[in-house]
Amino acid sequence: MSSDTTGNSEPTPDLAPDASASPEPDASSPYHQTKVRIIEPNPPLPDLALESFSKPLQDVIRGNGWSDLMLVQKKASPYILNAQDIIVQSKTGSGKTGAFVLPLLEVIEKTHKAPQVLIMTPTRELALQVYEEVVKFGDPMGISSVAVYGGVAYGPQLDAFKRGVQIVVGTPGRLLDHIINGNLKLTSIRDLVLDEADELLSMGFYPDMKRIHGMLPRDRCTYLFSATMPVNVKRLAQEFMRGPKFLSLCPTDISVSNMEHIYYVCEPTEKDKTLLRLIEETNPESAIIFCNTRRDTSYVHEYLRARGLKVDMISGEVNQKQRQKVMKDLKNNEIRFLVATDVAARGIDIQGLSHVFMYDHPDDPEVYVHRAGRTARAGASGQAISVVGLVEEIALKNTASKFDIPFIKKTLKSDAELAAIIQERTTVFLEQEFRTLKQNDLAGANRMVPLLESLIDSEDEKQVLGMMLHKFYWRHFTGLSEPLARPDEEPSEGLR
Repeated sequence: MSSDTTGNSEPTPDLAPDASASPEPDASSPYHQTKVRIIEPNPPLPDLALESFSKPLQDVIRGNGWSDLMLVQKKASPYILNAQDIIVQSKTGSGKTGAFVLPLLEVIEKTHKAPQVLIMTPTRELALQVYEEVVKFGDPMGISSVAVYGGVAYGPQLDAFKRGVQIVVGTPGRLLDHIINGNLKLTSIRDLVLDEADELLSMGFYPDMKRIHGMLPRDRCTYLFSATMPVNVKRLAQEFMRGPKFLSLCPTDISVSNMEHIYYVCEPTEKDKTLLRLIEETNPESAIIFCNTRRDTSYVHEYLRARGLKVDMISGEVNQKQRQKVMKDLKNNEIRFLVATDVAARGIDIQGLSHVFMYDHPDDPEVYVHRAGRTARAGASGQAISVVGLVEEIALKNTASKFDIPFIKKTLKSDAELAAIIQERTTVFLEQEFRTLKQNDLAGANRMVPLLESLIDSEDEKQVLGMMLHKFYWRHFTGLSEPLARPDEEPSEGLR
């Protein structure tokens, strides 16, 4: 078995207990030397060499300046060429797109001008990136493709379907629209790719994906690619795949296993806003938020509750009966977030908990390990995200050193980057709700089109539309009717 020293690694779920690994040192860690290993199916298929592809595809690959395949391409391609369902866990930027595009181009029936490959991506941007790779390598081989995503006119996409395409790349919402309207036929689909599966779920696409899944041929292969493997991605794999193999490029010898440890530095007075931004960005299914004091626990609870999030709290002041109710509500999805002091750090076992947020870094480094251990349960990977001030960063580095934890320091997404995520997610929510409209509602919507056109013509009135879209988005994101914060309260930037 070969080893990877590129640093393209992610935490590993326990999906292949009989897999073996070959570790190598990794000098890229910010605090210590970690090891990187590759977990493969048992027995693994031999690595694929570039020369194993057909001569026409080899010529196209080399014509694009490639002299060799990347590691994930060598490892994953054999399973796709052999029509074996496979889950591939590897970081973004490690060459995952080529790992499925190249072998799928090899097996396309060129004389059959019907969709044979369906690739689902979480965002328009990623759909375009994947489509560009498909075009770059597929066009010279006479393989046709189309990118399908929302927020643009249907015309060019419809024209492509009429011409005949063999590979369809797109976001689930717009794909579903075309399927329902009869523009996209799935009867010839032989291969399904779920690209960045963790992000597909984060964006809210699960309902659309389930509907598409029910319309796909049963006799097909499915390939799932994901940077992380949280519980909800594992459930997705069980629903969409049949006996999948598992391939991972992942770290080993980490004290708190199966986890990604991330921290952000901010001013102490900005912690609440930073936490809210991170919650909106990551969109966790459920999470625990740890504070050091009862006072902070109460403040964070009220801060998030006032903005409409389904949140509750436990601390030393909460009696056992109330604590049991709160834990039951969290397990039953009655609440989404739990704010807690360290009274909650031990003895809690909640399936599906993908994130732990640290509003305060604990004074005792060992407490961090207990807190982080609330996620990454039962073989799933998770994220422990810390929000620290400059002084706390020193304590965090001490924790990293004592327990050999590879913390990753990140910076917050810019307002523009966060806005792009929100706009993508809003498009998902809008498309999903539009598909549920009854005939009377549709007639009412058409009645409002002239008003919409007049509002768009005015720069001032565009803010009215923005307000309406924001309220619509926030209602869906929180599950409540609208944010509860008073207008005179200062909101987080980009949020209500």
